[in-house]
Amino acid sequence: MDPNDQLAPPPPTLLAGRDYPRTYREFAARFPDEEACSQFLEALRWPQGFICPACGVVGTPWRDTRGRLVCPTCRHQTTVTAGTILEKTRTPLTTWFEAAWHVTTTKNGFSAKSLERTLGTRYRVAWSLLQRFRVAMVRAERAPLSGTVEVDEALVGGVKHDGKRGRGAKKAIVLIGLEIKQPKGYGRVRMRQVADASAASLRPFVCDTVAPGSHVHTDGWSGYSRLAQSGYVHERTIMNTSGDPAHVAMPGVHRVASLLKRWILGTHQGSVSDEHLQAYLEEFTFRFNRRTSRSRGLVFFRLLEQIAVTNQIPEQNIIHGYDWPKHKM
Repeated sequence: MDPNDQLAPPPPTLLAGRDYPRTYREFAARFPDEEACSQFLEALRWPQGFICPACGVVGTPWRDTRGRLVCPTCRHQTTVTAGTILEKTRTPLTTWFEAAWHVTTTKNGFSAKSLERTLGTRYRVAWSLLQRFRVAMVRAERAPLSGTVEVDEALVGGVKHDGKRGRGAKKAIVLIGLEIKQPKGYGRVRMRQVADASAASLRPFVCDTVAPGSHVHTDGWSGYSRLAQSGYVHERTIMNTSGDPAHVAMPGVHRVASLLKRWILGTHQGSVSDEHLQAYLEEFTFRFNRRTSRSRGLVFFRLLEQIAVTNQIPEQNIIHGYDWPKHKM
């Protein structure tokens, strides 16, 4: 550790009611117009003061027309939304903020159809907002899972063909990694949609999402057979010989899989296509990992923090499915 790191002041403690709204009434009073939303985003993007994206100088910008910020040193012009998922948006910031509030403060979230009705927008606008939120919900610097981690696959969506079940069924394969707390309870989760259940798909998921040295518990499937060589303490439970069904031998991942399927069928009526499934997995992950938060307003704040630092996403990447980098899955 760098000795200078020990001298750094601790991050400021966020206070409900001051740093973020606690209720919808407080939300409506705090963000009544575009100016209020813009000022809040500016504070999130540059908490230590405006930093010019061209020359890197920290200072107070000049305020020009149409919300433009002008660097006093190099005269570069920018806006509070430039370089974020809000760049060049035609949707008012008040609509973005209200959508973020509803999505983060309701227990199971919103489908695009429900958000359309709530906001009074077109369906395409509501759907696009949600897809961009799902990308922003993933922090690139999030810590890997650690301790004891259950890893298994789940089959999501699709229709059974000829009664086939298991890894060969015509459904999307979703890998789930879940921290198991002692003596009981669950920690964080990670999910990834994969093409198959081969070692070429399973091992990279574990290596990307679980810290080396962790205790990884899987079933006896051969795709997990070389995890010990990647630096993990690997425990295998062969279901055919253990005497316990899968949901008893590995209860954590099966409970999460059940919650995921129930959420997709309930909130989204099961209408999740393969090309967009990973985005829904990331929203579920965002919600699950913040399930114990005492303040839903804080979850709203965290999403806005991510929106302020997430790069612009081309429309084509939204329509045909976001190309998820491995560090964001």
